[in-house]
Amino acid sequence: MGEQAMRILVFSHKAEVREAIINAVGRRPAADLGRVDYTEASGISEVLVEMDAGNVDLAILDGEAQPTGGIGLTRQLKNEIEHCPPIIVSVRRKDDRWLATWSQADAVLVHPLDPLTAAETVADVLRARRVPAVRG
Repeated sequence: MGEQAMRILVFSHKAEVREAIINAVGRRPAADLGRVDYTEASGISEVLVEMDAGNVDLAILDGEAQPTGGIGLTRQLKNEIEHCPPIIVSVRRKDDRWLATWSQADAVLVHPLDPLTAAETVADVLRARRVPAVRG
């Protein structure tokens, strides 16, 4: 089909958290979506550059990242980028889901990540976005 792979930005200051997210979601979250490519970011500036450039189809941000967590960053991005791509926030505690809702995140993943749930969540968010991205 020659369709370009969707790009997922994964942000955490910890390499092992980024790796856990990528491994849980996998290279093909659903049969109907094709492959996804990952860009890893360990700092806020990298996230802002990728998001501003329109290089991202979906971002997965670590809610526990230091010094700035993915929850506050999600709210900032949703309020500052006109056509902000969907964002999933990963949190450590189920009780923190309300924070992700406050941040305007499109979905939430709770650690420890279940590969089936993680892939399904990412696939659902990507399907909802399936409108052709306008890059300009």
